[in-house]
Amino acid sequence: MSQEARRRGRDESEEERADRMWGELIQEVRVAQTGVQILFGFLLTVVFQATYARLPSADHVIYIVTVILGACATGALIGPVSLHRMVAGRRVKPQAVRLAARMTFIGLALLLATMASSLVLILRVAAPEGPVAWLVVPVVVWYLLCWYGMPLWARHRHTGRPDD
Repeated sequence: MSQEARRRGRDESEEERADRMWGELIQEVRVAQTGVQILFGFLLTVVFQATYARLPSADHVIYIVTVILGACATGALIGPVSLHRMVAGRRVKPQAVRLAARMTFIGLALLLATMASSLVLILRVAAPEGPVAWLVVPVVVWYLLCWYGMPLWARHRHTGRPDD
């Protein structure tokens, strides 16, 4: 493939590109939505457990923050579906794709925060005297590496530069 063809990408109109990108985005969102909805559903049951009342107040705060983060992540990751329904047929798909991509990125960041907060809460209960931070920080670093580090590396490594 020539450098010129690499720079041009696919031979598609703006609308065709938006259609393709929308399909790809929705597939990505489905994966994240499933994860956040399962986690959020689980979190909602915790408060109804008898042991919840016996948790220290700090754990109650962590739980409340975690539930709020999960609710926000759910909203951001379901948002692209609502956006699509509201603008379907209005000839604004390229703009909708960009907005939905931003919502998805925000949703993934909120999902990361929800998962980190959940881990903190669970590990504080499971190992109250344990080194919770030493257990959570490597997991968060792993998430950051998988969700942002490697994709950004691939983007930088494999995307042609204008001065190529």
